[in-house]
Amino acid sequence: MNGPNPLTKFPLAQYDRLCFLKNIIKNPNIIVGDYTYYDDFETVENFEKNVKYHFDFIDDKLIIGKFCMIASDVKFIMNGANHLTDAVSTYPFGIFGNGWEKAMEGKKYPSKGNIEVGNDVWIGYNATIMAGVKVGDGAIIATNSTVVKNVPPYAVVGGNPAKIIKMRFPDNHILKLLHLKWWNWDIDKITENLDLLTSQKIDELL
Repeated sequence: MNGPNPLTKFPLAQYDRLCFLKNIIKNPNIIVGDYTYYDDFETVENFEKNVKYHFDFIDDKLIIGKFCMIASDVKFIMNGANHLTDAVSTYPFGIFGNGWEKAMEGKKYPSKGNIEVGNDVWIGYNATIMAGVKVGDGAIIATNSTVVKNVPPYAVVGGNPAKIIKMRFPDNHILKLLHLKWWNWDIDKITENLDLLTSQKIDELL
């Protein structure tokens, strides 16, 4: 087989701060595709620590596609962080029990759904992605961004809250790339086309 083995934990020899992410994940509610890597300044074990408020009883999922690039200190804020926002108080009385557990009878905390990150997505250092957000294929999220709403495919977003800075390609090329789905090719075909995948020759690739 051409290319690195996707089951390799640390694909760079003698460097244990970059991993193929799916091989270190322990939480079954975090789902990661092949070749997606995570690079951490300290230890790759920080990744799951940075998936915040991810409680089993809520059962929301973090889903990340193939060939993504995730920098150190990227954080995902899951639905366990949510409080009541349409009540008089946002305070979570019910979690403390001792007579307060009745506060949530007939009520439930809001949930915005899973976080879904597409394929070939680059997430820069210290970015934060909020619950319910969907990041499209080929998107780039700039350093220190806070992403509070969906990111279109092949958009570059940045800021707090993150906004579209530009689109990476014209609309007609984006539609063709989304149809092409090169990340689903077998690894030999990807290897054969590396020159085009790392070039600006979109028409030739398509």
